[in-house]
Amino acid sequence: MIPAVLPQLLLVDEPTYTFGSQDNVHSYGAELNLAKESRPTSIHGLFLDGKPHLVIGADGGCTGVHAHSLAVVAGRAYVAAGDQVVCLRSDTLEVLWSRGVDDATCFGIHFSEEHQALISHGELSIARLSTEGQIAWQSYGADIFSGSFSLRPDAILVTDFQGRVYRFNYSDGRDDA
Repeated sequence: MIPAVLPQLLLVDEPTYTFGSQDNVHSYGAELNLAKESRPTSIHGLFLDGKPHLVIGADGGCTGVHAHSLAVVAGRAYVAAGDQVVCLRSDTLEVLWSRGVDDATCFGIHFSEEHQALISHGELSIARLSTEGQIAWQSYGADIFSGSFSLRPDAILVTDFQGRVYRFNYSDGRDDA
């Protein structure tokens, strides 16, 4: 029996990338510009098995690349860029869908194994997404969610700018604090 080889994905920040130009540091096989304006505020590149494959640009607040910018779950890769979450096949990086998940910025994408829940941590909202990209629920706070964020067994804990703590439940996003 031959073991399955999983593709290696690497997400990098590409703040100087120009869509449609030949003068970029990396030459990607495909471009996905989701920005409504001519210049996206956030640009991230995906490498597949060490080769530049896809670059994604999006509007919203500027996002960098960090531990929660990419989540790989059940053969799908979820990328947080700008105000968007983009879903791709993790083996080919074929784009399956993209969804605006926050009116400002998507700080990260998280997955709760226990609840089988895909959760976006936005600046203005916390949202649960289906694997098809539909927003199951979206919850807001009194201020921006710039404090701590964690997935707990019983709730999603998030702190806003004023230090208020919210406990959103997984089933409907209600604040149980």
